[in-house]
Amino acid sequence: MSWQLTALEIWLRFVEKPYLAWETDLGRARARLERAAARLPPPPGTRMARRPLGALPATRIAGPEGATLLWLHGGAYCLGSAATHAAMVAHLARRIGARAVLPEYRLAPEHPFPAAPEDARAAYAALLAEGVAPERIVLGGDSAGGGLVFALLAALRAAGLPSPACALAFSPWVDLTLSQPSLGALAAREALLPARRVREIRDLYLAGADPGDPRASPLFADLRGAPPVLIQASEAEILRDDARALAAALAAQGVDVALELWPDTPHVWQLYQRRLPEAEAALDHAARFARARLGPQPIR
Repeated sequence: MSWQLTALEIWLRFVEKPYLAWETDLGRARARLERAAARLPPPPGTRMARRPLGALPATRIAGPEGATLLWLHGGAYCLGSAATHAAMVAHLARRIGARAVLPEYRLAPEHPFPAAPEDARAAYAALLAEGVAPERIVLGGDSAGGGLVFALLAALRAAGLPSPACALAFSPWVDLTLSQPSLGALAAREALLPARRVREIRDLYLAGADPGDPRASPLFADLRGAPPVLIQASEAEILRDDARALAAALAAQGVDVALELWPDTPHVWQLYQRRLPEAEAALDHAARFARARLGPQPIR
């Protein structure tokens, strides 16, 4: 455990976790997250532009044209944006040797379920419509965005549409029935997420919909035929068992899945790239996984 991780854990536990436990104004919470993200820079020389992906607002990160990283940001379906995750995605895309696109899916409570999974599918379809070959797409997401990754893979299977080359998921939230033991067992050990508010946020997103719906809880989705998957989560976070259960479900359906459980790291620690050795190492692992599944760049 690096000294940087120790310092981050203290800050999250005594500053950010208490804030998330009492804040009820989503506007303030969204603004705070945007300000925090501004302190985490992308790699030097990164070029970003705002350009729609189909009908969705999106941030595009320039890179080699041979591969595309499509990233669905986290934020409990009610927070976050392309801006809050662009730096991490830029670091990951550079490691992969790809350009990246971060679509802005609609957030709750203004746009409750199933708006987010519908937008995720629309984003993927728009990327295909731009002429990007599915076998050159790396699909990724974190937390709620990780859930959207698997909801999208299930939707692609149901529609008979081509899958991406592989999928990456950081601390995915895939069981909105809230039945995983770590939600309670790791509530005190969790450095960032206040477990007592998970049900409230879940209900804000679902707005009365069935939490067992596979589009909301892709842990229960039919994911047969999905591409290779890498899941990274922390041994110390309340979503640890979401990751474990998802990996087991994927393996049972014949999917090539790798699960990495990292000790002592916080929820989606990969966001703290350049400041946290553990984040750098996790991004390195994810990039190696993606490069191996993309294979050599096709000759044009």
